[in-house]
Amino acid sequence: MKEEIRDLLEDLLPMVDFDSDFLFRELDSLGVTTILMSLSDRYGIQLEAVDATPKNLKTLDSIVALVERKLSEKQG
Repeated sequence: MKEEIRDLLEDLLPMVDFDSDFLFRELDSLGVTTILMSLSDRYGIQLEAVDATPKNLKTLDSIVALVERKLSEKQG
């Protein structure tokens, strides 16, 4: 899943370094919105503004964890 998310986001936001240790710092509001909307569409999950925290968007791994958590909640 991690590589799938990386590929999706790198296509949408080619100027962002998804290997950064603090990815959130590199994102503007449009970048955050793009991430939330594209992941919501791709995985059929509900991501909202409250999910756009530095903790959830700190690294690619934390984004993957957010998606996995939302998928689990959806199935639960």
